[in-house]
Amino acid sequence: MARLAVIGGSGLAGLAQLGEAIPFVPQTTPWGDPSAIFSMAGQGDDAVLFVARHGPGHSVPPHQVNYRANIAAIKSAGVEEIISISAVGGLVEEAAPGTIVFVDQFIDRTVSRQATYFEDGVVAHVSMADPACRSLRERLVASATDVGLDYLSKGTYLAMEGPQFSSRAESMMYRSWGATVIGMTNMPEARLAREAEICYQTVALVTDYDAWRPHEDAVSVEAVLQVLKENAQKARQLLNAFFLSHHHGQCQAGCRQALDYAVITDPQQIDDATKMRLSQIAPRKFS
Repeated sequence: MARLAVIGGSGLAGLAQLGEAIPFVPQTTPWGDPSAIFSMAGQGDDAVLFVARHGPGHSVPPHQVNYRANIAAIKSAGVEEIISISAVGGLVEEAAPGTIVFVDQFIDRTVSRQATYFEDGVVAHVSMADPACRSLRERLVASATDVGLDYLSKGTYLAMEGPQFSSRAESMMYRSWGATVIGMTNMPEARLAREAEICYQTVALVTDYDAWRPHEDAVSVEAVLQVLKENAQKARQLLNAFFLSHHHGQCQAGCRQALDYAVITDPQQIDDATKMRLSQIAPRKFS
């Protein structure tokens, strides 16, 4: 069992800095199978679960990731906190390539993804007013400061459907909305983590300026891959500092009580099979 999970996206393939990782076969979930077999590094309270969001060999595109299965399997492993490592484009000058952005808000523009566990006779409305965990973010910011990384302590993540990059018109529109970075994976991931009462914090690694700069070449895969390699090293530095000094902490943001007043359906109307299914992501409410 592990209290912490790291979901790795483009560029981060594991947690070698914690020593030898062993395969961890996640539970099959009522929502299908996770992206890949997980890996576990460390021991006891220091154990960390690693999840390759895009599957083995980066084979699953962002719009086909089974986010519900990933989060449910993570919850079943005893995880209380998720650090989401995500490659993004920068939508403001300050979010330059190589910068880390600790996201505190999201704008969801995805269109084809399963975004809730609560359906088929159960209604729940969790608050997404503050979708990222403030307590976890503060510890990560302290870790970045410890090792001298360039970062923005807050920012808004625009989640697009993908897998194509933005048009220039779209990029300009997202800037006008106040978005800081743009990516393809953190929604519905953050929504589902909130429903599962898991602290969730995005570490957004900026690879490019998206398409909004009129005198700059549009984003290309080649350019992104080069910066990805550099950003992966920064992610490892950040995680090393976090594991060393800031791994353990208590949530003061209410993430683990997100369902306290969210479930609207009369409990007597929820059948046993549905309760059993939901107990995998919300054992506090449905066991």
